[in-house]
Amino acid sequence: MTFLALGIYLLWLILAFGVPITAMRRRTGGQDTGMRISGPLQWSCEAAFGLIGLVGLANPILDLFDVLARIAVLDQLPLRIVGAVIAAAGVAGTLYAQLFMGPSWRIGVDTTERTDLVTSGPFGVVRNPIFASMLLTGLGLALAVPNFLSFGGLVMLYANVSVLVRRVEEPYLIATHGAAYLDYARRVGRFIPGLGRLN
Repeated sequence: MTFLALGIYLLWLILAFGVPITAMRRRTGGQDTGMRISGPLQWSCEAAFGLIGLVGLANPILDLFDVLARIAVLDQLPLRIVGAVIAAAGVAGTLYAQLFMGPSWRIGVDTTERTDLVTSGPFGVVRNPIFASMLLTGLGLALAVPNFLSFGGLVMLYANVSVLVRRVEEPYLIATHGAAYLDYARRVGRFIPGLGRLN
């Protein structure tokens, strides 16, 4: 199961970054990768993603070498299989949400740039389906390889995504799209349907 979790994680890295960046480069004739990282908070969050990514990669590798003890109550094959299925669904959801954004997809925010506000498809279910799917992937991988490092990485991921969304992305979207975004945010939850709606 650990090999499967490692494979899902590596596949997620390829699909979550390689595919949308390649699609963006094709749309722009190789001129744009979609990276928009500016400001100290955004840089800090992106650096934290790098650290969290290393935790995600290290966890199954350390498990293969029996370095970390698994959480006994969660170390059950049926639960680990469910975790792998959840992680795979998260990978698929991440890719689908990224591709659904089309030309509006970016990594990060450029306050001088205006893209279309996407509110349909997966964005009609939650406002941040890419991050929601990433969290789903993290939860699945933590269940597939259940130890304190995997769940610690999941908590770090949630904290980082929450800061990035609340302190960087939402202020940018409010400033850029105004009433249209606020109306959308009052109707649609942040990461979970119905939860995290703005007042």
